[in-house]
Amino acid sequence: MTSVSKPASSRHGIARVLSKLGACSRSQAEIAVRAGRVRVDGRLVRDPEMPTDAAHQRIELDGVAVAAPTRVYIALNKPRGSVVSAADEHDRTTVYDLLAGAGLPWLGPVGRLDRASEGLLLLTNDSEWAAGITEPSTHVAKTYRVQVAGQVDAAALAAMQGGVVDAGERLRAQRATLLRSGEKNCWIEIVLDEGRNRHIRRLLAALGFDVLRLIRVAIGDLPLGNLGKGQWRHLDAAEVARLGGRPTA
Repeated sequence: MTSVSKPASSRHGIARVLSKLGACSRSQAEIAVRAGRVRVDGRLVRDPEMPTDAAHQRIELDGVAVAAPTRVYIALNKPRGSVVSAADEHDRTTVYDLLAGAGLPWLGPVGRLDRASEGLLLLTNDSEWAAGITEPSTHVAKTYRVQVAGQVDAAALAAMQGGVVDAGERLRAQRATLLRSGEKNCWIEIVLDEGRNRHIRRLLAALGFDVLRLIRVAIGDLPLGNLGKGQWRHLDAAEVARLGGRPTA
């Protein structure tokens, strides 16, 4: 856990400010504002885009003053079948169920893993740091171990790196390596330096491969390591800095 951050001094829409302060997600903040649950300097606000300066104005959510909390950065080993969402309309298990009772502030996911995927997921209430990892321009590498049905040869690996166009998007792997083969399936390692929706599944489907398992094993130089399924841990200050995001001081 790192030190308490200073509130941003620039003016942004109140929904964005609430998100940056770690009170809730931006979409949750927009709902709260429109529902009349937010006051700025004692005045009820219903416009999520109302310019607000967190450093000089008092912000209240449900009657409680909102201030910048201690910044929290955690790594979680997401199990297959859990949803990366605070709530699910189908009442499926979410990653937030795994954090219940831990006394953590609201945390947002740094990127996504779909329900069928598993492995390393970062969560934080430092939205600026998270953006430094997820912005396409930063090219923070994500490493995956993927089990596919059938056999993958050198030509298929080259095609993964060469890329395909699917639904108007170019999908490619920065690197694709065969790890081991069995009679009916094989494991490959895929490294992405960008992330589109269901990127690996769509890429492999376009090349005729069915994905059996997909596990994210590293983000940047941070490995999943021996973190058990459904378990989580705090990142230390060195890990936060090495990931290439912009930790709030």
